[in-house]
This record gives sequence, C-alpha cells and structure tokens, in this order.
Amino acid sequence: MRLFINILSLLFAVNTVAAQGKYTIKATVEDPQKKSLQLAGTVDIQNTNSTTSIINNAFKISVNKGNYIIKITVKDYSIVKLPITITNDNIDLGTIYLQKDITVEKVDNLITLTDAALSEEETSTITSGLLQATRDVFLSRAAFDFGQAFFRVRGYDSKYSKVLINGIAMNNISDGRPQWNNWGGLNDVTRNQEFTYGLQPAKYTFGGILGTTNINTQPSKMRPGTRVSFSAANRTYTGRVMTTHTSSTNKKGITYSISASRRWAKQGYLNGTLYDAYSVFGALEYKLNSKNTLLATAIAATNRRGRSSAVTEEVFLLKGRKYNPYWGLQNNKIRNSRERKITQPILMFNHIYTTTNTTTNTTINTGVSYKFGPHKKSRLGYYNAPNPDATYYRYLPSFYINSPIGANFESAETARQSFIKNSQINWGNIYNANNTYEDAKASYVLYNDVVDDKTITFNSTANITLNKHFTIDSGILYKNLSAKNYAIIDDLLGAEYHLDIDTFSNTSNDVNGNNNKTNNQIFSYNYNLTASNLNAFAQIKATYKKWYASLAINTNTISYQRNGLFKNERYPETSIGKSNKVNFNALNFKGSFTYKINGRHWVNGKFALIKKPPTIQNTFINPRENNAVVNNIKNQTIRTGDVNYFIRLPKLTGRVSAFYSLFNDETDVNFFFVESGIGSDFVQEVVTGIDKKHKGIEIGLEYELSSAVKVTGVAAIADYTYNNNPNVAINFDTTNNDENAINLEGYSNLGESNIKNYKLAQGPQKAIAIGLEYRDPKYWWISGSANFLGNNYANISTITRTRSFYLNPDTNEPFTDATPENVNKLLAQNKMKDFYLLNIVGGKSWIINGKYVSVFASVNNVFDTVFKTGGYEQSRNGNYGQMKQDNLSTTPSFGTKYWYGYGRTYFLNLAISF
Repeated sequence: MRLFINILSLLFAVNTVAAQGKYTIKATVEDPQKKSLQLAGTVDIQNTNSTTSIINNAFKISVNKGNYIIKITVKDYSIVKLPITITNDNIDLGTIYLQKDITVEKVDNLITLTDAALSEEETSTITSGLLQATRDVFLSRAAFDFGQAFFRVRGYDSKYSKVLINGIAMNNISDGRPQWNNWGGLNDVTRNQEFTYGLQPAKYTFGGILGTTNINTQPSKMRPGTRVSFSAANRTYTGRVMTTHTSSTNKKGITYSISASRRWAKQGYLNGTLYDAYSVFGALEYKLNSKNTLLATAIAATNRRGRSSAVTEEVFLLKGRKYNPYWGLQNNKIRNSRERKITQPILMFNHIYTTTNTTTNTTINTGVSYKFGPHKKSRLGYYNAPNPDATYYRYLPSFYINSPIGANFESAETARQSFIKNSQINWGNIYNANNTYEDAKASYVLYNDVVDDKTITFNSTANITLNKHFTIDSGILYKNLSAKNYAIIDDLLGAEYHLDIDTFSNTSNDVNGNNNKTNNQIFSYNYNLTASNLNAFAQIKATYKKWYASLAINTNTISYQRNGLFKNERYPETSIGKSNKVNFNALNFKGSFTYKINGRHWVNGKFALIKKPPTIQNTFINPRENNAVVNNIKNQTIRTGDVNYFIRLPKLTGRVSAFYSLFNDETDVNFFFVESGIGSDFVQEVVTGIDKKHKGIEIGLEYELSSAVKVTGVAAIADYTYNNNPNVAINFDTTNNDENAINLEGYSNLGESNIKNYKLAQGPQKAIAIGLEYRDPKYWWISGSANFLGNNYANISTITRTRSFYLNPDTNEPFTDATPENVNKLLAQNKMKDFYLLNIVGGKSWIINGKYVSVFASVNNVFDTVFKTGGYEQSRNGNYGQMKQDNLSTTPSFGTKYWYGYGRTYFLNLAISF
C-alpha cells in the first residue's frame, strides 16, 4: 500500500521545465527490507528505444511529450510498470520500493514439474522449461499451472523452440530439442534469461516458432553474494540442496560465480523411479577494458533416474496410477531395469565486444562451446526366454477374456490374482534362468543403449543500433556432431556370456566379431553418426513513434552421414561402412509489425515461412542395422502467423492473440511389431508427407484489485488436427523365412493413411485458469489457481488406417464385415476426460542479521484428481479381424496406453541469501 500511495502522490509532481522539448523522469529505487542494498538494473520506456541504467540506486531518463509506460527491471525483483504522462514539466518519482520477485522461488517449483514430464514421456517433451523467464501472464500460467498436464503452448513440441547459452544454440541435432538436463539443478546461475515469444525478433538467432530463450551466465549480471537453499518434495526427487556464490567485480575487472547442487530420491512419486543427480557450475568473467570482455563457462550435470511406463486401462484399474512395471526388488532394494543416465559436460568461451557512442551502439558476441559425454538408457533384454515384463499381454486377464477360442473367465481370474501379487520384475527368477544352461549362456541381459555425443559449436552475433530508428542483428553458427551409437552389456545377471545372435532370424549382429559377448562389451549394433550445420541470419528492426517492425532472413544447411561399424548378417551390403551424405538446404523468412494506438493499447501481427530439415531420427530408417534413408525425404514446410492485441492500463494488463499454423511434408519413423492384413513382422514404419494444422486463440489478463491483491484469467482454445492423408510404407528384414512373412522384398508401400481431421496428440487443446494472489506488506504472499484442462487426445496409429487394415491375412481378401461403420467404430480416437486442478503456492521472507531468508511452499493438484496426461494407440492389431477380436471386452490386450498425472504433490524450499 505504501508503494501505491507513494507512486500516486509523486506521479505528477512538477519539476523544472525541460529544455529543447525534452523532459526528464528520475527516481531512486530501494529494497524496503534492506534499504542499504545496492541495486542495479535497467529502465525502459516501452515501445521506444529509450533506455538507461540504474546506477547507485538511481536513474534519470529523457523523453518527449506524450503518454508512456516506464518499466523498471532489477534482477530478483518484480518488474515495475508505471503509466507516465509528460505534458510540460519534468517528473520526479521519488523513492520506488521494489518487491522481491516470487517467480525466483516459483521457478524452482516449475523445474520439478518439468523434470516429471521429461522422465515420464520421452517421445515428446513439454515446453514449460522454456517459459520460466516470461512475464507474460498467459505464458506464466501455461508454465506454472498447465505444464503439469503436459500442456503445450500452441500445440508446439519443444523442437520448435531455440535455447541458447551465451548466444550459443543448445538444441540437439539428433532430435532438434534442447536437453534441459545438461544444466539441471543450476537454477541460481541459469535464471538470468532473455525470452522472446513465438515469432518476435530475437537478438541472437532467427529463432523458432515457439520462442527463443537465451541464458546469460555472465557473473557480472548476477547478484553478488551467497545463496544456499534446501528443498523437499514428493515429485521426481524428494530432496535437494543447492549453493551458489558470486563475487563482486574486483579492481582488475574479474568476476566469478560458482554453484553446485545435489538432488535425490530412492523413489519419486511413481513407484520405482529413483533419482540421483549432481550439478556443478563455474564462470569466470574478465573485463579487459570498456569494450572487451572475456567469459569462460563450465557446466557439468549428471542425472540418473529410473524411468516409468505408460500403461493400458486394464493395468491402471488393477494397480493404480503410481504403478510402474520397470522395477523389482533385489536383496530388498529397488532395482529399475530402465534407467536413464546423462553426463554431458559443457565447456564454453565467449568474447564480447561492445562500443557505444552518441549515434550507434554495437555488441559482437563470439563464442565456442564443446559438449561431450554419453546418454545411456538401460533395458532388460531376453533371448529365447519368457518376457520379464509383468504387463506382457499373455500375463493379463484380457488375454483369456479376448481369446479367439472363447472367453475363459476362470483363467482370467487366476491371471488377475497372479498379476496383483507378482506385478514387478522378479530379479531372482532372472538370475536362476541365467544358470539354466551348462555353458552359462545368458537368457537375460541388462544392457545400455548409448549415444556418446561430441558437439562443437561456433557462433558469432552482432547487434548494431544504427540510430534511434534502426537496429540490425546478424549472426552465423557452425555446429558439428560426432555421435557414437551402440549397445553395451551392463550386467550378465549371473551368466558368463551372451550369444549375440538375432533370435528371430538366427543371424549374427556382428559377422566380423566374436558372437560370445561379455560384460562391458559392445553388442547388437554399433555405428557412428556425423552431422554438420551451417546457419546464418540477418534481421532489421525499425522503431518509430506510432509503429515498429522487423524483418528477418535465415539460411540453414545441414548434412547427415552414418558409418556402420558392425557387419550385420541381415544386411551384409548396407550395414557396414559409410552411407551417402544426406543434405538439406533451407531459406526462411519472418516478420512483424506493431502499431501503437497509444501508449496503453497496441496491436501486432507476425508471420513466418520456414523450411525445417528433418532430424537424424527421421532421416535414417533403421540406423542400428543399415544405411537406408527415407525415400525422397524433404524439408518440412511451416507457414504460420498470429495477430495480437495488448493492453496496459494502470490496473489492467493483458494480451489477446489468434494464431494459425500449417505444417507440411513432415516425416516420421516408428518401430513396432504388427499383425497386419498383409502379414506379421517387426517393422520400421515410415510416414511421409504429413500435414498438420494448428489454430486457436490465447487470452491472458491481469487486474489489480488493490496494491496487495491481483486476479488473473487466462484461456487457450485451440484445434490441432492432421490436415491430409499421408503415405505409409513399412520396412523389415527377410531372413526369417517365416510363413507369415509379409514379402521377400523387405518393403511394402501401404499407401495413404486416412487420418485427415483426426486430432493431434499435443496435450490439452483447451485450458482455462483463474488465479488470485495476495501480497501482504509484511512480506508474505499466497496465491491459488483453479484450472480446467480438456480436449486431450491419444496419439493415433497410422498403419491401422491404411488399406491393409481391411485385409484378412489368411485370404488376402477384405473382411466381409469390415464396413465403414464397423471400422470407424473400432478406430474412433480416444479423447481423454476433461479435468480440473487446484494449485496453491505461498511464501514468506525475512531479514535476519543482515541475511535474506525466504520460505516457499506449493501444493499442486490439491484435490488429488486422477487424470491422464497423454497416450498412444498400440499398432500391434494391424488388421480388422485382430482388433475386433481384441475389443470383445472393455479391456483389450492391445488397447491405448496412457500416462497419468501426479496426484497431490508438494514442494517446500528454504533459501538463505547473504
């Protein structure tokens, strides 16, 4: 209340008349709890090029007559926005007291939510981590509240975003996505971020259609001092400790920052999901002179976690949402068969050149980074032995109920009771099975799929302010990837060797090597992938009193090559040696235009035309075994645009947006076993020419009921659909000579998949939230949000919507009862139930003996709502007769698999800063 009264009383205070038509706005800023604290930051006049720095807790800025919004930004404090009217006098705002930014604490909570999503659904990541730096009310709600339900802003995957550290792109070449685990646990030193949403112009890169985040690790941009925090939670990890120290800049111009954290859990919210992570960070900055700065950064984060699985409705009803089939007890300790471990340090060096004069400003940031290390995913392999997964379809009641020879309810009940009692991996039985053979050959092997990356990136960007109207940004990037891909035996589980033979075709995986493999030996597959990427962009921005605009152009060249190191007996000619290089070239454009109705209302429009090369994952059909490349593969074409209306009144702020995006010629490669209308086999499904359509509106409004209370309302109403019928082809090996083999060519073009107008599985397509926040003058706060999320759909199988689905594999003729009505009933898309979530967060801060102490607590899903976050149709039932038989009951053996959201969870954090 004191801040509110102070600003109102001083807002129109009259000073001396400014000379030459320019008028001065000045003020001092203070921390109300620690008034002696030295604060530094920036002051901007929104929608103009006018900016200045806060030095020694004071600022002064000059403007012409008019209505403006002045924005005061100080790190770790809430941004202050004040409406200003300049008539014929200078304005002295007096002392403005800043409030601690509760987002600093909320981001810690967000990271635990992002971790949860990354651990559960690895085929597609959510975008919450990208949004942690935003001040937009809609995006903030999307990150902190909708993210727990796998909500994706505009339905975009994170591969359509760009994440940079010190101007250097961190997105992986292999899948196009940023790997947040590479700097996980280092919240204190990675929170200094600059975020541009969607197609807005970014300083350091052409950007992605979802947005761009640049993480700045310069110690001089961080608050000097030490921060120690302790956290407890019941999500992915149960405990965390983190400490950070940043020095002041000494007389020699040297500043440094160090940080370390430890996160752990014997098991997280989901059963059997261990968590074990260590992170360290160091940055050293040397300011040579007023123009040149050197920056060295080192990040090392290792993350080991137990993974979980999507399950069918049948399994969920038997075991609940916390069930996870991947683990079992060994010597009374949890052992997860599918762990993921990432250890990929990043070394980075930057040179920053800055020059300023009365007419132009220039900043050139040149950097090089080296990221290296393995990404391991463990798996339990079985060879001529029973499947160790307790959810294997033959172990479940539905196998007996949906039997083609008739339902056997007695056996189904026996299976139900057996599954309830024995629903985890039996490690004892596995060790016993490995002692069956006299020569101690392994029936079960625990192994790791390893991707060992080495990525070198060079980047240089220039930001040049030519004058008060024009700014030019440009940059060039070169990235080179060398990735070793192989499987390695981690544990023979009591056996002495593993016979490296494909059990289905009885062929060798390594013709030139020894087929008897032991611990720590590479087996099954072994190949290298190399990729190089040259990317350049140029951008011009024009700013005038009533409008500003930008136009950007980007060129992108990328090439891939595979080099097989094992000669595979199934593909003797194409498995070993180098493939041809696969090259892609793209030319991209984007632009924006903003018209200022006045200082408090403005409208904006943006567009982009982008050619996006396919990732390595969707270029090679079966890289573990051969050099085959998708036929006639091409760039994905993206055409997108949006229009936006912004309002900035003294009490009401917000945005209303409408967007429309078309994605054409996408390629997708999948692997599974199918019993199709033309035969049964393990196949590589190649779907080409996929078109998608995303359209919708976003609304985000914030209203101050008083200086202490504000209410927010946000909504996303969207529609994401397939926009055509793409082509489906399958590839398979032909060495098995099974009577049910599809054909002897190893390839079949199944033609179109009739999926047009089916919904995309991109998270909830409708999301609405109302939030209320109270901030007490005595430095405590509490807020709550009520959230509705709906229109969430499971991912569809494309092969079941091809013409082969209608064929009887025994006769090669269509099923007589496969009428459009019956087929449509079987293939109706699964829409998950809509649901409501209530989240509550709060905190309190004190100054104790000169130390800043804060407590933050959050409770998500207060009412313990059960909800599905995503799912996918299984493709096993690839013909009408098979699927019809499997759906005789309400619990098909190969029904849709779902991920389930967390129930009631908490996060508690205590932080001490000094």
